[in-house]
Amino acid sequence: MNFTQSFRLALKSLMTSKMRALLTMLGIIIGVGAVIVITSLGNGMQQMMNQQFEQLGANLLQVQIYNFGGLSSRTVSPDDMYALVDKYPQYLSGVSPYVMTQGVVREGSEEFTRTSIYGVSEFFYDARRNQAMSGETLAKGRFLSYIDVSRYQNVCVVGSYLEQNAFGGDALGKTLTIKGTPFTVIGVLAEKADNSEGSGDDVIFLPYGNAMHLNGTGSVDLYLFNSTSKEGSTTAKGIIENRLFQTYQDDNAYFVMSSAEMMDAMNTMMSTMMIVLVAIAAISLLVGGIGIMNIMLVSVTERTREIGIRKSLGAKRKDIRGQFIIEAATTSAIGGLLGIGVGIALAQLAGGLIGGMMAAQMGGGATFSAVPTLGSIGIAFGVSVGIGVLFGYLPANKAARLNPIDALRYD
Repeated sequence: MNFTQSFRLALKSLMTSKMRALLTMLGIIIGVGAVIVITSLGNGMQQMMNQQFEQLGANLLQVQIYNFGGLSSRTVSPDDMYALVDKYPQYLSGVSPYVMTQGVVREGSEEFTRTSIYGVSEFFYDARRNQAMSGETLAKGRFLSYIDVSRYQNVCVVGSYLEQNAFGGDALGKTLTIKGTPFTVIGVLAEKADNSEGSGDDVIFLPYGNAMHLNGTGSVDLYLFNSTSKEGSTTAKGIIENRLFQTYQDDNAYFVMSSAEMMDAMNTMMSTMMIVLVAIAAISLLVGGIGIMNIMLVSVTERTREIGIRKSLGAKRKDIRGQFIIEAATTSAIGGLLGIGVGIALAQLAGGLIGGMMAAQMGGGATFSAVPTLGSIGIAFGVSVGIGVLFGYLPANKAARLNPIDALRYD
């Protein structure tokens, strides 16, 4: 009996007991579907995060300085960081202190308590690209200038949420107060999130010196640098680290990371998480394989007389073994195809829901797409067929080793 005949016989056997065949495939369907959904969502997440990093730019470097509880007398100031940029213009193109502060924002009698307030320099915004270091774009007015920062002028740039809810869509030139200090709005950012309270659109950018004054502190713990090129970001990182080590004499006093390193770290974390989740989902494939082996053992028992007749007509052990292995593989393959279909449908459904929520929160023009790759589909289908062959071998071998006389006498 050749492969085609064995395959047709396997399909006939499945069609004679459709419900039993479906229940047998259920473990494979669930396992393959889960793997497809997990890999699709994981790939979509990685692509969205990569888009976010690419929009921020591959030249961005983040410098975090640890204050050690304020006990250390060794510090670097914004002027030190500006001097470093001036010393190495071939590697560093700009730096912005990044000061986070909190406080009640008021416009008239209305209060906004969840607004994020950041102090930055004029280098935080690139007018040529119309993009800030954190991805925002300007919709109206202008961003902070050198004069604003150097003279500690009480001016600010607000997000679209504040413009709509505090100023009725006309914020330019108007005044709001932060911790009781009045600030004049000179610019409005384009909407990037869902324009709700506490979202990425509920923000204020003001000169970092003013933010330090609001915080009552004279130090900056976070700086954002721009390297002149992606290729030179490693050299730029080394320059910054050497300068900080000269001051602190301790590698643990600071942390410098480029956007490329951040992207690699996030991709590594996502890949590890996907491997763990896929391994958990693969347990369903193991259960499905056990189910196939169980039903094939039952099938061998039910068809013992048929096996005896085939052997008496000259069928060899390899023919009997091949017939049952092909039947098990066919069962598993059909289950795998159904699982792939279910997985793709669920991935698209979940991707649409999750993508809408994440795009609203993260914004920045990044998109989320949970479409499985051909590679993941091919691997899932191959594994499903392999499980059928693996778990079908024992029942097939049992059938092949039956004594034809005993098989013919079986009732």
